[in-house]
Amino acid sequence: MSPQDFIRTGRKIVAVGRNYAEHAKELGNSIPSAPFFFLKPTSSYITDGESIEIPEGCEVHHELELAVIIGKEGRDIPASEANDYIAGYALSLDMTARNLQEMAKEKGMPWTVAKGFDTFTPISSLITKDDIPDHDDVDLLLQIDGDTKQEGNTRDMIFSIPILIENISSVMKLQEGDVILTGTPEGVGPVFPGETITCQLASRGKVLSKLTFPVIERART
Repeated sequence: MSPQDFIRTGRKIVAVGRNYAEHAKELGNSIPSAPFFFLKPTSSYITDGESIEIPEGCEVHHELELAVIIGKEGRDIPASEANDYIAGYALSLDMTARNLQEMAKEKGMPWTVAKGFDTFTPISSLITKDDIPDHDDVDLLLQIDGDTKQEGNTRDMIFSIPILIENISSVMKLQEGDVILTGTPEGVGPVFPGETITCQLASRGKVLSKLTFPVIERART
């Protein structure tokens, strides 16, 4: 798989919620006893240097995540075999219209609108498995205009990547190019037009991806 093939050909984005205990706590949510996830449209992808758009009336928050890129099709994948289905990884953001998400929660409705706007899944090119020998030890960092807002490590995930793959594939077939967003560490917060988000991913002290996203107002059409 070439570095950006998954952006063009992947069929779905599977986003895992509340997979870091401190993030669950900061939003007043209980810590889940089993993984849960939701879907985002692939039309929400943007790549390095493109702009994140803030829709009118939305309070938009950043959520920094390690993405897993699926390399081959599978159903009912046991955790012990999950690594065989991983093509690589990526640095990603799960942008969230927090006010719309809270409204949806109150009404027992899906989060699709809050998570699915165009530009709401900024993502890097594929990082090979060879570059990340241990997906349980990946450093994530997000800054807004140079100020650090999120800083975490994947060792703090509640559910490991193999467990996530096992759980998701027991519900729906995972296909080549699909992306799993594995959850966000604490420190989520709002972004505003005129700001610039910079984020990076490092493994064993080596920075493997660094992305920059200007934030703008969504133009009316």
